[in-house]
Amino acid sequence: MSTTSPKKIGEMEYIIEPDSTNGMKVPIRIFANESLLTKMTADRTIWQATNVASMPGIVGHTVVLPDGHEGYGFPVGCVAAMDAKEGMISPGGVGYDINCGVRLVRTNLMESDVRPQIKELVTDLFNSIPSGVGSKGTIRLSQSQLDEVLVRGVQWAIDNGYGTSEDAEACEESGQMENADPNKVSDRARKRGAPQLGSLGSGNHFLEIQRVEEVHDEEAAKRMGIEKGHITILIHCGSRGFGHQICSDYLRTSERALAKYNIELADRELACVPNTSEEGESYRKAMFSALNFAWCNRHMITHWTRKSFERVLKQSESDLEMNLVYDVAHNIAKVENHKIEGKERSVVVHRKGATRAFPANRDEVPKKYRDLGQPVFIPGSMGTASWILLGQPNSMNLTFGSTAHGAGRTMSRTKARKSFTESQVKKSLSDKGIFIKSLTRDGIVEETPQAYKDVDAVVHVSHELGIATKVAKLIPIGVIKG
Repeated sequence: MSTTSPKKIGEMEYIIEPDSTNGMKVPIRIFANESLLTKMTADRTIWQATNVASMPGIVGHTVVLPDGHEGYGFPVGCVAAMDAKEGMISPGGVGYDINCGVRLVRTNLMESDVRPQIKELVTDLFNSIPSGVGSKGTIRLSQSQLDEVLVRGVQWAIDNGYGTSEDAEACEESGQMENADPNKVSDRARKRGAPQLGSLGSGNHFLEIQRVEEVHDEEAAKRMGIEKGHITILIHCGSRGFGHQICSDYLRTSERALAKYNIELADRELACVPNTSEEGESYRKAMFSALNFAWCNRHMITHWTRKSFERVLKQSESDLEMNLVYDVAHNIAKVENHKIEGKERSVVVHRKGATRAFPANRDEVPKKYRDLGQPVFIPGSMGTASWILLGQPNSMNLTFGSTAHGAGRTMSRTKARKSFTESQVKKSLSDKGIFIKSLTRDGIVEETPQAYKDVDAVVHVSHELGIATKVAKLIPIGVIKG
């Protein structure tokens, strides 16, 4: 399939229209500046988006966000909406790390309260939160307990003494997706997931202690409890081996079902099934189980983070006001109502490396933020800023209520290992006042800031387009990685 070059139609917007050569059913809308677009055209991002736009049942347009880059089948930083009755659901449109997401905890601490003990604090966090490939949590779940986690998510953790009901209220879906069904999860996924609850994992997952460097929206920051100079903690991880196995299982199921449903695809990595089919319902229920596992996973990490701060700073979490600001997924598929060509339609919105960014007065936004808009978090790399944004009405017009999910990789992990040494990366971070603890050399080198796009540029595109606007900029001072 040929790939048509994107045509510029706005300051930060490009389009590729369907024609007889590209097989697309809907246009592709790319939101980026010229530099970010150049990076997308250097890999298979646009080609993959073209393939997504040719899928059966896709509606509206395919979205490529400013952090877009090549992925498995679907590009990362992609949003695709499928008609809920006639369209597809695709495991590749969610990705292997189901409900990889971000949560932010605020505190009343200033940097001066934490800086003298940053090494002790990072070390305590590193020792109390398992990380790395295949890492196991400290909780041992029976099969029935695991089933409870899969059905109840964060609520299971709260009922077992971890966190409070206020935490659930500051969580997408209150940390509990309804209609999850553990019976749709394979034994292998269960075996991989049961030991891993409360672990960070590897790759680009991290826990960061940060300083609020800039506040751009005073009202929104105040509502979120964010103040300039204060300390926040950002947690970025997902459903671990559990979600990975569910994706693998249902990709195979979807591939086998292609002939059954006469589905033709430009790329077999886009394997999908009709949303309303038996296979589609089974994947959704298994995927929802992984959503709940991931929300509970981040919740357990939050609990141990609070305990580390208590131990090192010798104050209680309530004294430290360690409140959850929000928790949002960025690998997910959900049925939502969106206006397409002037009509409300029920669609399956696939967000792969994309964060929901709903504006004010949407029922899906937690009550405490409903008249404000939904908080959005865009993590950078471990040596650069992360951002808090606020969902805005234009997201509903342009991106099915979505924005970017991070900086987006530009350098492969292999190239990063060849290009940098552990001591180089550690020194560059130390020069910026950042203390890091990682289980492995590769955990540091592969995630060097130079492997990522400029997160400030990604956020600028979102802000200028009015998709999600700047609230505050956060700078890391301590990092733990797998």
